[in-house]
Amino acid sequence: MRIILAQPRGFCAGVVRAIDTVERALEKYGPPVYVRHEIVHNKFVVESLKAKGAVFVEELSEVPAHAVTIFSAHGVARAVEADAEARGLNVINATCPLVTKVHNQGKRYAGQGRELILIGHAGHPEVDGTRGQIPAPVHLVQTVAEVDTLPIESDTPVAYVTQTTLSVDDTRDIIAALERRFTDILGPDTKDICYATQNRQAAVRELAKLVDLVLVVGAKNSSNSNRLREIGAELGVPSYLIADGSELKPEWVRGVATVGITAGASAPEVLVEDVIEALGRLGPVEVSTLPGRQETIEFRLPTELAAV
Repeated sequence: MRIILAQPRGFCAGVVRAIDTVERALEKYGPPVYVRHEIVHNKFVVESLKAKGAVFVEELSEVPAHAVTIFSAHGVARAVEADAEARGLNVINATCPLVTKVHNQGKRYAGQGRELILIGHAGHPEVDGTRGQIPAPVHLVQTVAEVDTLPIESDTPVAYVTQTTLSVDDTRDIIAALERRFTDILGPDTKDICYATQNRQAAVRELAKLVDLVLVVGAKNSSNSNRLREIGAELGVPSYLIADGSELKPEWVRGVATVGITAGASAPEVLVEDVIEALGRLGPVEVSTLPGRQETIEFRLPTELAAV
């Protein structure tokens, strides 16, 4: 069986920064360090950090007063920031810089008096954080059909921002529908879309041309991982989202000559290797990597940890 790995795949710079933030905080302050919500959407990563002394909580009320508290890569609402300050928590913000950029864009558009539209998935932590960061109403749009139901007059000045785990391809049709409906509309340049999301989706499109089966390594609650699986399926290739090698079903690969593997932005390479090992237990494998974009972007750690 041939295995072809997508390039790029796995961790993005925002995820690396978030994980490093927790590990550096543990080095500097010692355990326990409290983290609000999963630092990134991956159980393996979360469990690894728990073993080192990180304590994951859903609400700040679970954190002792004055404790070191980290906000996840997805960002938080202003109300959460205010609650942390009121409780005297020692906060370290691991919000991805690209998410912070969306927050700032939204605030700028709202400051111009424009009605703000957010393209994203309801209930996603990043969407909740973005809506809670902008001091004005934010209209959430998930599909092209929802554009027509927006309670906004067509000549109203509007602007849009997007969830970072959506790519140019994911948002293109919705943006086109918004531009058809509204006569005065602004939005960020496509270069402001998360580079990692776009690169991984482009890579899986190339991968799908060459393989009989696509395996996406990632968590069930990872937006970008789910989208990678969807793209494979949309291109007519059987595609499955798996957390690790233990979830591989032998019947998926029966009679399959070539398997493509990619990984969501919050999935570590060790899990890709675990899937390769699981395939290897079913028979001989030959592994190669698809040529692709090399990512060199790095984000600096929060200032309070930079010198650790």
